[in-house]
Amino acid sequence: MKQCSKYSKALILGLAILAACVPAKEFQALQDKNAKCEEEREKLSVENEALSTKNAELDSKTRILKAKVDALTSDSISRAVTFNRITEELASLKERYAELQNLQDGVISGSKDETKKLLRQIQKTQEELQEKEDALKELERKLYQRKLGLDKVQANLDSMKRELDARNARLVELERMLNAKDSVMRALRKKVADALFGFEGKGLTVSIQNGKVYVSLEEKLMFKSGSYEIDSKGAAAIKQLIPVLEQNPDINIMVEGHTDDVPYRGTGGLHDNWDLSVKRATTIVRLLLSGSRIDPVRVTAAGRSQYLPIDRAKTPEARQKNRRTEIILTPKMDEILQLLESN
Repeated sequence: MKQCSKYSKALILGLAILAACVPAKEFQALQDKNAKCEEEREKLSVENEALSTKNAELDSKTRILKAKVDALTSDSISRAVTFNRITEELASLKERYAELQNLQDGVISGSKDETKKLLRQIQKTQEELQEKEDALKELERKLYQRKLGLDKVQANLDSMKRELDARNARLVELERMLNAKDSVMRALRKKVADALFGFEGKGLTVSIQNGKVYVSLEEKLMFKSGSYEIDSKGAAAIKQLIPVLEQNPDINIMVEGHTDDVPYRGTGGLHDNWDLSVKRATTIVRLLLSGSRIDPVRVTAAGRSQYLPIDRAKTPEARQKNRRTEIILTPKMDEILQLLESN
């Protein structure tokens, strides 16, 4: 994916030039590949942002549900205390009822008024007892409903926690893969720099930009002015790079030609700076593939003409910087794309 992120738009311009040099079918294939890379980059960006947003939403929902659980738990404890109090009052009323029943039996032969009084007290006690029993049953029903609600909330909370854990695990794995890719590119940059040690500072630089290794070759090292015939010193540098590229088959290779903004006045069938930049790129590609074990599927040649300068000044020094060829090494992103597609 990263191989398509930064330079995919500019590659479209280079591919337009390739139409003049390669069959329409190959040109269409390159266009399709570029479009697919752009879609993969956008998908990676959207998926990564969606995962982060979903994480935040799940964290927020988890805090809300936990607060509800705490509130329900507190309410259940309060109702349990009330339940125990009513139970004790019911037991006390039952004892009182039993005492009055005994008293009734003891004085049944007493005065009629006393008997009626006792009957009224017994009836009142029975009514209070019935009210307490009804209240107790209602409280039991509400406690049961609360328990069902609490169980449902807890189940939802557990489900959301599992989902959050799964998404966190995928984010951690994605971060691990990206860090691993960065480590690979740092190691590759060192290997490339070691292989080209004798050329650094003499028209060649090696750097890491946006997760890719850039080998920048100045015109004075590679070509004579207006020519796409490679110089012997430049050829030597390219040949020293070949073993490193052979040992890293998971790295894709983009060769980009760049010119200054001075109109091309040369001959040999070249019309303009576009043609010159592409021819210089294909010259280096052929040298890389000649007699090597590098799979051509990994390699892309492109021309940028004058439209991606390092220095936009109109001075001779600025134009010299802009006349360059860049070999851009990009890691494959298959594992990361598979992880995102598994969502």
